[in-house]
Formats: sequence, structure tokens, C-alpha cells
Amino acid sequence: MATASIDPPQSRGHLLRVLGLGFGIAMGVGSVIGAGILRTPGTVLGHVPLPWLALGLWAFAGLHALLTANIVAELMAALPKSGGLFNVARRAFGEFGALLVGWTDWLSNVAAAAALAIVCAEFLAIIFPLLGAHLLPTGVAVALLLFALNWVGVREASFAQIVTSLAKAALLIALILLIFLFRPTPAARLDGGVASAPIGFFAIVVAYQLIVGTYTGWTGPAYFAEEERNPARNIPRAMFGALAAVIAIYLLMNAALLYALPADRLSASELPVALAISDIFGAASVAVVAAVAVVSVVGTINASIMMGTRILHGLGRDGLLPAATSRVNKGGTPDVAMALSAAAVVGLALTGQFETVFLIVGALSLAILALIDLAFFKLRWSEPELPRPWRARLYPWLPALALILDVGVLVAFLASDLDSALFMLGGIALCIPLTLIARLNRTPAEAR
Repeated sequence: MATASIDPPQSRGHLLRVLGLGFGIAMGVGSVIGAGILRTPGTVLGHVPLPWLALGLWAFAGLHALLTANIVAELMAALPKSGGLFNVARRAFGEFGALLVGWTDWLSNVAAAAALAIVCAEFLAIIFPLLGAHLLPTGVAVALLLFALNWVGVREASFAQIVTSLAKAALLIALILLIFLFRPTPAARLDGGVASAPIGFFAIVVAYQLIVGTYTGWTGPAYFAEEERNPARNIPRAMFGALAAVIAIYLLMNAALLYALPADRLSASELPVALAISDIFGAASVAVVAAVAVVSVVGTINASIMMGTRILHGLGRDGLLPAATSRVNKGGTPDVAMALSAAAVVGLALTGQFETVFLIVGALSLAILALIDLAFFKLRWSEPELPRPWRARLYPWLPALALILDVGVLVAFLASDLDSALFMLGGIALCIPLTLIARLNRTPAEAR
């Protein structure tokens, strides 16, 4: 039985237990905050053109994430295994649930890394215009440099994650302070807006879906449970600490933009932060924001690489993928899993098909947390004796509220985008042959 006392040997061929709370918080912050907060506030206000409502949705999404984190913290402290959430799904629902969650989770991470590599190239081209004609090779080069860093070892990759996460948080806070301190007069009010007609339900759903997308990734600390020195203690603290930092930055950034810009200008801008600091930096404001975006995106790519690699490692070790994917080099990096992830990221980046993958895994990713919520209640019922070093607060009321929210939001998202519903069914169907192949190829030792 998996418990919080699992402690794999720290030798060549095994994951190294060398990570601490600082890395966990950095992973949580780094995997959530990318370039979205620099672009999304204006788009959200375009769908719900009432500043108070837009800000309320940002706050509600943060609360929603905290409610689900209350569940995930208990589960991952009780089942601290490499690869994250698929371990919970396997414990509760068997191999099909594990592959559904693991396969979707890995695809989501490699697609995110591919897409963000191109986004990074686009921002680099703003700073260095000569790169504008070479976006694809520049994006691939960024991704490969980060894969090379991860290949060296977990210590080097974790150090890079901590540095980039601290840097992005500091730079975003600096931008927020600049907007509040140096904007001559407030141009908007939180109780004002530009709405001239009633806001429809699906407009609110689309706006909330955009916001939820910017919060995705807060489960990051859970993927490194076997590399944490004290997973039972550090995973819950890292997830809640990272979410607290992200929520504060997101709300402050939105409040700063609403303070600095009229709602109609904010909703029409693709890069509203650059517009908000234009009085300070003039024509260089876009380049300043681009530099902040590059730091933010690099940290998020690194986080996606690290998480995706651990998913393949865990699936391989559990006999759900070929055993070679569980191999670990002397630096503590799952090298075969890293090579497969690198090939997928480069292939998607060069073909541009990561957008298609996002359409498929976007709906599935929304279903993962709802599935984990169900796993929580199943394990509470079927395994009451399972050691739980950290228990969800106010059980069963807060976990039940999280389940209702996750399922309700998923249904609303799918109702507003029927194509995603079909893609979700296709993704589920894909896991059926994967489950059969895993059963045929797994040895008795791997089954244990």
C-alpha cells in the first residue's frame, strides 16, 4: 500500500529526493503564471464588459482552485508517487482511469510547452526584430535549451525553476506598482463599465473559461512527490502557497489595469499592460512587457517539461507504458521519458498542430479534476484506513462544494463548445486500446 513513508533509494537509476518547499512553491507559481495574465484581462472584459463582474470572476476562479486544492492536497500527501494525479485515478478506478488521466495530462503538458515555445519566440521577436522571420526555429531552440538543462539533472532544472518563478513574480509586482504609482489619474472605476446590453450566460461562461485557463497548473508540486524531502508536509503547503501568490498577483494586476485604463480601451487591447505603462516607458513599453513575458514563459515551459517527464516515468514504472520510460539517469532525470517528450514538443512546434491538440485535451483536462474529486470520495469510503497525513478541511462540505463546482463548470464549458465534448469522447475512446496494450505487455512484477 502506498503511504507517505515511501522513500526510494537516492542512487543512479532512481529519482533523487533532493527537492524542498521552495521548489514546490516555485513549481506551482511557475506552472501557472505564463503570458496569460498580460493578455487575458482585456479579452475577459470584452466578454463581460463590467469591471466589477470581471474582477469578481477572477476572484471566484481563485477560490474555485483553492477548493479543489483542498482535495488534491489530501490525496497526494496520502499517495506520494511520481507523476501526479494519474496515481490517484489508478488507486480509485484502475488502469483505465490512470491512463485516461496520465495520457491527457502528458499531452496537455507537451502541447503547452510547444505552444509556449512559439509564444516565447514571438515575444523575443518584439525585442529582437530580426527573429521575426525565424519564429519556428527560435521557438524550437528555446524548447531544446530547456530540455538540455533538464537532461543534466533535477538539481539544475529545479534551480532554474526557482529563479524564473522568483523573477516573474518580482517583475509582475514591479509592473503593478508602476501602474498604481505613476499613472497620473485613475481613468476607470470598478463600479463602472461599458455594457450597453444584458450580458448573456454563455458570455460569462466563455470569460470564466479563459480565466480558468490562466489558473491551470497549480497541481504542479504533486508531480514530484518522490523527489520531495517531505512530501506529506510540503505538497499541501506548496500548492496553497503558490495559489495564494498567484491569486494576489492576478487580482492586483486586474485592479491596476482597471485603475489605469478606461474599460473600453482595456477590452480592445491585445496587450493591455503595455498600454497601461505607455506613459512611463513610451514607445519602449511593448518591449518592456515582452521582456517580462519571455521570463514568465520560459519558467512555464520548464515546468511543463518537468511535469510531463514525470508523468511518463510514473506510467512506465507502473507498467502502463514500456518499462524503458521509467529509466532515470545519474542526474535524477527520467531520460527516455525526457527524449520522448522532447520529440513530441519539437514535432508539435514545427507542425503547429499543438492548437489541435489543445482542442482535444482542453475538454479532457477540465474533466480530470472532476474525476479526482470523485476519486477522493471513493477512497474515503473504500479505504478509510489509508494514512492521510493531511486531511481536507471541513469534510464533506468543502469537498462536496468543489465537486459540484468542477462538474458544473465542466458541463457549462462543454455546453458552450460542443466540439470539445466530441473531442473529449474521442480522447476517452483512445484510452481503451491503450489499456488493453498495457495489460498485454505488463509483466507480473510490473503489475505489483
